[in-house]
Amino acid sequence: MEQKNDIFEFVVTDEYEGMRIDKLISELVDSLSRTYIKKLIDDKKVFCNGKNVKPSTSVSENDRIYLEIPPLEVPEILPQDIPLDILYEDEDVLVVNKPKNMVVHPAAGHYKDTLVNAIMFHCKDNLSGINGVMRPGIVHRIDKDTTGSVIICKNDKAHQSIAEQLKDHSINRVYHAIVYGIIKEEEGDVTAPIGRSANDRKKMAVVNGGKYASTHYKVLKRFPEDGFTYIECKLKTGRTHQIRVHMSHIGHPLLGDEVYAAGRKSRFKLNGQCLHAKILGFIHPSTGDYIETDAPLPEYFSHLLEVLK
Repeated sequence: MEQKNDIFEFVVTDEYEGMRIDKLISELVDSLSRTYIKKLIDDKKVFCNGKNVKPSTSVSENDRIYLEIPPLEVPEILPQDIPLDILYEDEDVLVVNKPKNMVVHPAAGHYKDTLVNAIMFHCKDNLSGINGVMRPGIVHRIDKDTTGSVIICKNDKAHQSIAEQLKDHSINRVYHAIVYGIIKEEEGDVTAPIGRSANDRKKMAVVNGGKYASTHYKVLKRFPEDGFTYIECKLKTGRTHQIRVHMSHIGHPLLGDEVYAAGRKSRFKLNGQCLHAKILGFIHPSTGDYIETDAPLPEYFSHLLEVLK
C-alpha cells in the first residue's frame, strides 16, 4: 500500500480476494472506522479500477484501489467552566480524578463537556501542545466510563518526560475493579498480546501478533453469595482496554462492562464498567522526585462494596 499525503493507493492481493471493499479498507487503514469508510464511499472518494464503488462491492486479485481522505476540519475547542477534582498540581503537571461519563478529549461529534474543555478553562494557556489542538495537555487517557487519575502536562518538557515514562512502563498505575466470578488464587498475572479484534475493529482482543501486554491482579475481597470479586490490577504495560480485555480473557470480565462482558447480567444497573484508576505514581519532570496520587473511590463504587458486604 502506498500513501501520498491523504491519498492511499494499493493493489489487491490474493489473500483479500472476494472481500467487501469497506472491510478491506478497514483492514489496511486501521485508523479509519467502517462508518467513516462508508461515508467516503458515499462521497465518491473511493475507486476500484477507476470506477466508483458501493460498500458491499467485492474486490478481486489485482484490482487497483484508490482512496482519497479529505482534509480534516478541526473544530474550535472552547474552554468550559467544569469543576475538577484536583489531586495534585504544580507549574508542570496536574493530576485530576476524572468522573464517570466524561470523555478525556474531544472527538468527532463530541467537542464539549470533555476533560480537555475543563482543563483549558482551569489552566488557561498553560498546556503542552505536542498532541495538537484536539488534545492539549493530554499524554494518556482512560475510558469514558472509567473513573480516576489522569495526568495533564502543562508544558512540552513535562509532556515529553511523562510520555517517556509511559513508553518504558515505569509509571505506577494501580486500578480497582469488581469482576464477575470468584477468583480462587490470591494474585496472578495475565500476560497475553492485545490487538484489534478480527470480528469487530472497534473492540480489542487477545490475538496472535498483538502487542505485548501484562497485568498483575490481586484479590482484595470475595463476595461468594453474589458471585463477584473485588480486585486490584497493576498495569505492567498500557494497552487500550487492557484490564477489561485481560480479565475477560481469563473468564472474569468487569461488572458493568457492556463490551467485554456481553451476556453477563447482574441486579445492578451501572453506567459502564466498574473500574477506577486509583494510584498514579511518576517521576516529576523537573524535580526528579517521585510523586504519587491516590484517587478515592467514586460514590457508586463504594456503595456497591457496601451492598455486596
